[in-house]
Amino acid sequence: MRKGILGRLKKLLAAKKAPLSDIEQARQLIAAIDRGGIPLNPARVNAIARNLGLEVSRKAPVEETIERLRKAVERAA
Repeated sequence: MRKGILGRLKKLLAAKKAPLSDIEQARQLIAAIDRGGIPLNPARVNAIARNLGLEVSRKAPVEETIERLRKAVERAA
């Protein structure tokens, strides 16, 4: 019984984050790269680009996709 009460309290008190928009995901990715990070998952970079409406080849270098993302974010701003 106690476990059920704690579970209900956790659900009530846990703040759910709103899902990020596609453009916000791109902004966060670019900000992380600018801080010195490197994208470890090229498929995720490609997915973000595709969600913004960019056509991305599987063979395209990640650096090229990131530059295209930068331009798309600039256009959106």
